[in-house]
Amino acid sequence: MERFHCCATCIHYEVVKKEQTTYRCARLGFETRPIYQFNCWEPKEVVKRKMEKENRQLD
Repeated sequence: MERFHCCATCIHYEVVKKEQTTYRCARLGFETRPIYQFNCWEPKEVVKRKMEKENRQLD
């Protein structure tokens, strides 16, 4: 799970494209970066499936 844990894989992560591209957390309400990590991380469905697949391969 550790290697998947970052803002870019969270359901609350948004990319806002205007004059400049900004990355923000919709839940926390502030700008972030794709590689940042917070304790409120909730992985996207595709990431959950990848983590489950990886865990099965390790078993």
